Formats: sequence, structure tokens, C-alpha cells
Amino acid sequence: MIFLIALLFVTAQVDDARTIYEELDARRNAIVYETATLQMRIVDQRGRVRERELESWSYSKDVYNKTFVRFVAPADVRGTGFLTIKEGPSEVQRLFLPALNRVQTISSAQKGDRFMGSDFTYEDMGDMEPDNFDFETIERNDADNRILIKATANESGSYAVAHFLIDTQRFVLISADYFNTENQLLRQLLSDDIDEVRDGIWRANKLTMKDVKTGRYSEIIWKSRTLDEPIQDVIFTERNLIRG
Repeated sequence: MIFLIALLFVTAQVDDARTIYEELDARRNAIVYETATLQMRIVDQRGRVRERELESWSYSKDVYNKTFVRFVAPADVRGTGFLTIKEGPSEVQRLFLPALNRVQTISSAQKGDRFMGSDFTYEDMGDMEPDNFDFETIERNDADNRILIKATANESGSYAVAHFLIDTQRFVLISADYFNTENQLLRQLLSDDIDEVRDGIWRANKLTMKDVKTGRYSEIIWKSRTLDEPIQDVIFTERNLIRG
């Protein structure tokens, strides 16, 4: 009987963890149209900083998620475009490099590569579907409205396991730790300056990803964002990707 009670308790934890992540994912995709201007800061081990300015457009509705990012400064990356189109479980990512004047499709093997030399990967720039993980609760603190969830990836990628710290009142990701198959900590993500951008929808205005081994880190900072203004379909096309 004691074993049965313990088994039921563990099962409840697993189910609750998935439910909370699904709600986080639903709110992350709750805004149909979003346009933003962003700053990327890449800080190396010696504290040297590279800054980049970006513009982004995103669309999310039903089974569709589309994101287009264009680099506008400095000159060496200006015109670089990155397009992600997801329909159901299928996701395609394409990168346009002006210097080579060609479009590169990001393969599954490249998902773990650094996105434009930053500490964010192409995988990070995609959509983290609940069905990509198996979930269990590590720790829950209802007094602080927080839960720490272990998410085990069911496909090979840039990490094997992630620990997600989630605010269960606002349903926003506070931090994430990423581990390899040997349970070694690889990277750490931290969300800062979290605002309610619409009723019940919260967004971080700054994301910091740290490479634990090297000590380098990268920041993405939202300078402005516009919600619910329709975006033309042509934005999310390869023709627009190579427009520069």
C-alpha cells in the first residue's frame, strides 16, 4: 500500500509538471502578431563585447509558428536573415548570409550550433514543443509560486536534460539549466525585467545565456515590441529572407 501511494504521488508530479509546461507554452504562443527591435550583446571570456541590432517579426496561431529575424547592424552582419517556420511538429530554419549570397537550411545536426556566434543555439531560436520532452517535478514551492521541472529531451540535440524554473502565477520561465548526457551543466539561461505585455501574458525584456565551461555569455534585450498589429505573409518567405 505504501508503494502504491508513493507511485501515485510520483505520477501526479509528472502529470503536473507537463501541465504547467503546456500552459507556459500556450501563453508563450498566445500573441498572434509581434514585432520587435532587439539588441544582442556577446561577451567573451575577457569581457570584450560585440553588439548587434536586430528586428524581428513573429506569427503564432493554431499549428503555425513563424519567426523572421533580420540583423541591421553592425555592417559585417547587416542583411543577415533567419527564418523559422513551424507547422505542427515540423520545423524548418533557414539562414541567409549576404556575404555568400545564399540561403542555408539548418539541419538537425546543426541545431546545437551557436546562432550567429552567440551563446544561443539555433535550437533555442526555435519552438520548444512539450512533446519534445518527458517531464517530472524536481521541487515545488507554492508559497513563492515556483516550480522546478526536469525536462528530458526525447530526441538528440544541444542538451539531454533541462531544468526549467517556472513562475506558476504568471506562467513565465525564470531560468533554465541545460545538461549533457553525463549530467554536466553546459549552459544557463536567465530571464530579467519581466513585464505583463497583455492581460495574463508576461514577457522577459532580457534573456542572458551563459556558457558555463568558458564563462562567456550572450544577452538578447528587447528595445521595443508591438503586439497584435497584422504582419504581411510575405515577411515569412524565402524571397523576403534574401532581400537584405
